[in-house]
Amino acid sequence: MIFLKKQKLSFKTLVEQHLEILKGLQYDSGLFAASKADSSTGYGKPWLRDNFYECLAFMVAGDFETVRKTYKALLAIFLKHEYKIDHAIKKKPEHKHQYIHARFHPHTFDEYWEDWGNKQHDAVGAILFGIALLEGKYKVKILETEGEKRVVKKLVDYLGSIMYWCDPDSGMWEENEEIHASSVGACVAGLSAIKKYTDIPVPDHYIEAGEKTLAGLLPRESKKKFVDIALLSLIYPYDIVAPAQRDEILTNVEYHLEKKKGIIRYKGDHYYNKNPDGHSEEAEWTFGFSWLSIIYELMGKKAKAKEYLKKAMRTINENGEIPELYFSNSDKFVNSPLGWSESMFVIALHNFNEKHIPGDVSGAKKQNVSAKDRGSSLKTPMKKK
Repeated sequence: MIFLKKQKLSFKTLVEQHLEILKGLQYDSGLFAASKADSSTGYGKPWLRDNFYECLAFMVAGDFETVRKTYKALLAIFLKHEYKIDHAIKKKPEHKHQYIHARFHPHTFDEYWEDWGNKQHDAVGAILFGIALLEGKYKVKILETEGEKRVVKKLVDYLGSIMYWCDPDSGMWEENEEIHASSVGACVAGLSAIKKYTDIPVPDHYIEAGEKTLAGLLPRESKKKFVDIALLSLIYPYDIVAPAQRDEILTNVEYHLEKKKGIIRYKGDHYYNKNPDGHSEEAEWTFGFSWLSIIYELMGKKAKAKEYLKKAMRTINENGEIPELYFSNSDKFVNSPLGWSESMFVIALHNFNEKHIPGDVSGAKKQNVSAKDRGSSLKTPMKKK
């Protein structure tokens, strides 16, 4: 068993190994690929959303040089396509291609023009959230030029112009257009963080409209989806749901979506579905276990955090990597390593062992880890509502 092999490693060693794997996905430009650059599935491309999640591990580890390089590249992308943002602000887009795209060339920063679920409002909200977190919480200067400040202000206005709170998008999974709670929540979190941590103005009604939509949707992901793993983002990293909503989301995810090798995204998911008819054999996503471990550690539930961290460790394949997913009830995996999965695993390991003894999960002897070794943490207290 992979987990038994990992017992001989300290958490610090394991974190370093997986940070190194994650670092190997970063292009010279600063952008991260979703998976290996030569991936046959197209996962060598950088996604806005994946870059946000991949950077979270480096924030936790205190490697802000790596994070800063990525966010500078993201800002360069928006500046290159500022004309498109201007057009969307002037007139609400009527076609998918008029929205900010989800994927960009790692060196030229050009859009990939394939027909894609390009309406992904959560990706824009996520980047705003990341910028604000770096500027405000970590005191890492990202917005240094007038152009960078200008384009971030335009991203705020862009979300207002498209009316993200009532504009159907393809969501985190780039599929059918609906009003997704996870997308609306990402935008609410991003706008709220920008308003709190920077001097960029954010009209109150941009946030209030999103909060109203969430109040009508939660704990559902959408009208068609009762539960979706994407809802976990509203708990971590965004922390924008009340405790009762948080608990209901967790209960639904664990009861309806948890499988042996991961968490399915939602019931009836056709992506890498093992059955020819696309039903009942949903792929099992590895980062779900790490995600739940992170959340339970934030809630102070050590036993549950440990339980899911152990499950996450068992998803490490024979190459020492964490893939995107496993086919249902099998050891067959694809897209290895997935940067998003590696990042969530690093955060789960770091956060658990920051509070508890390093040997508690890995089986290694307790060792003293300095504050410098631990780095900073993204943890924030749950809101009392």
